[in-house]
Amino acid sequence: MDHLISNRAKQIEPSATLALAAKAGILKAQGKDVVALNLGEPDFDTPEPIKEAAIAAMKAGKTKYTPVEGTLELRKAIVEKFRRENQLDYIPNQILVSNGAKHSIYNALVALINPGDEVIIPAPYWVSYPDMVKLVEGVPVIIHASIQQNFKITPEQLDAAITEKTKLVFFNSPSNPSGKIYSRHDFQALGKVLLKHPHVMILTDDIYEHILWGEEPFCNIVMAVPELYERTIVINSLSKVYAMTGWRMGYAAGAKNVIEVMTTIQSQSTSCPCSISQAAATAALSADMMRFIPPMVESFKQRHDYLYQELSAIDGVQILAGEGTFYALPDVSELIQRMDLKDDMQFAEKLMDQTGLILTPGTPFGAPGCVRFSFASSMEELAKAMARFRGFACI
Repeated sequence: MDHLISNRAKQIEPSATLALAAKAGILKAQGKDVVALNLGEPDFDTPEPIKEAAIAAMKAGKTKYTPVEGTLELRKAIVEKFRRENQLDYIPNQILVSNGAKHSIYNALVALINPGDEVIIPAPYWVSYPDMVKLVEGVPVIIHASIQQNFKITPEQLDAAITEKTKLVFFNSPSNPSGKIYSRHDFQALGKVLLKHPHVMILTDDIYEHILWGEEPFCNIVMAVPELYERTIVINSLSKVYAMTGWRMGYAAGAKNVIEVMTTIQSQSTSCPCSISQAAATAALSADMMRFIPPMVESFKQRHDYLYQELSAIDGVQILAGEGTFYALPDVSELIQRMDLKDDMQFAEKLMDQTGLILTPGTPFGAPGCVRFSFASSMEELAKAMARFRGFACI
């Protein structure tokens, strides 16, 4: 039956993070002693006032279809969030609410990319970016930024990668998987390059904007270079910062004509997002809910500091201090060579088989030779993980 499958579908690899999560579940079900640091999901619960808003919505009968683009109440809350937190001005018809940030990104790609259009993706990148581009028959163009350049691309690299076929550039800061950020100065330098190429659109994935503890405050490219406002689609969600992964709430902001096309696409694919999740999201985006963020971020920073200290002490491991998210991306190339292994994929597999510690290999993130630690777990779990990793690395 393989001949019935589309060529487009055959190009796509399963999500590495979700595949590992499934394998971890199987091992646990078999009674294996597993420590899984592969999934990017906060171990906090959704704040009570947000859950109460959802319950109130259900009791009030808000269980029907909403407008495709999301309720006006929620879109107004998103507009206010952008004004209050990012100093960006939008109106409700420049906002589209979708079933998570991944859905928002996919809507944008379907709206913008024609077969053969090039999409620039800085590496390390979130695993789904290249495959989502392939799904719409675009061509991913990867710019590699190694640990030696802080996992950040340079303006010179960006300029060299842009061609007449370039349609879109991705940015993700704070970054999954590296935990690094692009500063306002970084974005201003990259923005100068993009201003020279008016045919190129920009997509900025800001879902970790509040999970940040570096000296630099959050900034995305349109905040740094306002002249790029009309060419930039801003993607965000409530999954990470409010521990609302299962609520599936993402949103996009951008030029009115682009958002209109994205809305039409959504109308013919999934229609409106969940009405109850939208009521919860409206409550989450109120200024009062910001009080739940600092304690969570402080906890993530403590975990980051612990992992950074532990990993830095292991011979054969290179690691940069992160500035946000709940990920660390150490380079283990030396360990791979020392163990006479083929690559980080084989390293992660052997680590899992021998110790029960599940990490995500770096290759699916465009970071060969690295492994990704998710520290969205308790300190007790992290201590167990590090004991296993140290033992494995010192074999």
